[in-house]
Amino acid sequence: MVSQRHMGTIVRIVADCDSAEEFQKAADSAFARIGEIEQICSDYRNDSEVLILSAQGPTSEPVAVSDDLWKVLSLAMQVNAATDGAFDVTVGPLTREWRRFRRRNQLDEQRIAEAMTGVGAQHLILHPEKQAISLKAGQMRIDLGGIAKGYAIDAALDALTRCGINRALVDAGGDIGATDPPRGELGWKVGIAGLNPKEPPIVVTYLANAAVATSGDAYQFLEHKGKRYSHILDPRTGYGVDHRGTVTVFASNAAQADAWASALSVLGPNGAADALSNQEEVATWMEVLVAEEPITWISPNLGSWLSKHRLREAPSPR
Repeated sequence: MVSQRHMGTIVRIVADCDSAEEFQKAADSAFARIGEIEQICSDYRNDSEVLILSAQGPTSEPVAVSDDLWKVLSLAMQVNAATDGAFDVTVGPLTREWRRFRRRNQLDEQRIAEAMTGVGAQHLILHPEKQAISLKAGQMRIDLGGIAKGYAIDAALDALTRCGINRALVDAGGDIGATDPPRGELGWKVGIAGLNPKEPPIVVTYLANAAVATSGDAYQFLEHKGKRYSHILDPRTGYGVDHRGTVTVFASNAAQADAWASALSVLGPNGAADALSNQEEVATWMEVLVAEEPITWISPNLGSWLSKHRLREAPSPR
């Protein structure tokens, strides 16, 4: 096992490999890919490709983008459409304001209204024939925080595979992607956290050739006028979601899992069923507080999804 700090978290790579030297070389390649993606997708580096793109809005002509940024934005727009806007990478102006709100422990409704003028998928136009992007509003800021980490995990696994490491797991702050399981095992052992991440996992299961991501608001939130707002923002309203919960999403790749975990955290159980009705490759387990009581919701396809991906058991409701 080796680890490095990237994308604001510790990234850990584990592999079933006979040669320590071969593994280290492959891990170096994987970390290098993660570093490339961080430089492209970071919301904190002013020289990242996505922030340089954002600064050009509104654009008079489509702006060509790199292969990686194109793939991330294309998937983001697909999830946006499938979730009726609950996942939206144009949320950047709101992200910036809410960071300020949490630091000051003070919410400003006027600033939220102003930020919303640059938010909305209708302002982000993709031009497939040119691999280019148009930004139709001023003050736009693309925030890939809900998908870039997952995309980086997938890229790291691809790098490991190209180096001959076919049995590997990449863990980036609890978001996990895996290829083939260790020899003699059904999969890579992973735990599903409940509402309190400090407690032991509610369920331990096994993951192979797939990914899992968790989104929750245990640590980052703001209380204003007696109401608790999560750091997870609803791009349709401009406000942090006001229901407490944790969402774990299983998907065929980590980028999907990452984006859908963010979206379903916004939608909650009531909206999740409709959003997932046509998503065979996405399954979820979530726990939310209703009147201070934990309620579990499981997508109908979770059991079959786990079986398909060679996992041992499905979570059971409390």
